[in-house]
Amino acid sequence: MVLTHLNQRGEASMVDVTDKSVSERIARAESLVCMSAEAFGQLQAGQNKKGDVLATARIAGIQAAKKTADLIPLCHPLALTRVQVDFELEPEYNRVRIASFCKLAGRTGVEMEALTAASIAALTIYDMCKAVDPAITIAHTRLREKIGGKRGHWVPGESRAAGDVEEHW
Repeated sequence: MVLTHLNQRGEASMVDVTDKSVSERIARAESLVCMSAEAFGQLQAGQNKKGDVLATARIAGIQAAKKTADLIPLCHPLALTRVQVDFELEPEYNRVRIASFCKLAGRTGVEMEALTAASIAALTIYDMCKAVDPAITIAHTRLREKIGGKRGHWVPGESRAAGDVEEHW
């Protein structure tokens, strides 16, 4: 296996993507924010004292995707053409499912941007709800789909680690 983020001297370096073809690149990621019934009820009713939790988390996720290269070492700064952050409330589990979508025409993928968007949206929900429930958990942040590049279209397959449970996922 070739480690692409190391130069010939074994030092960290950004991958040169100059010779890669420009193509449409898409990535989808998600994260779950699990909380107490009280915190979820306030979020769902729009009664959080800090304001509109989901609107704030959406903006935070979009901004985070645009700043990924500033946050993750060796990531390329990308000219994203679309970033979308959506939420699905799951009252039966007192949780919020965050879905992020990133797109561009470029030489490198947008997986890290999609994962960063979902992660920062989740952290924003935590921040805004922690006064009601400091035991909120953020779980199952993962890439859901990738389109473009050498691999073409990728979705999670059956090659999951032993013990990885998809229950209620």
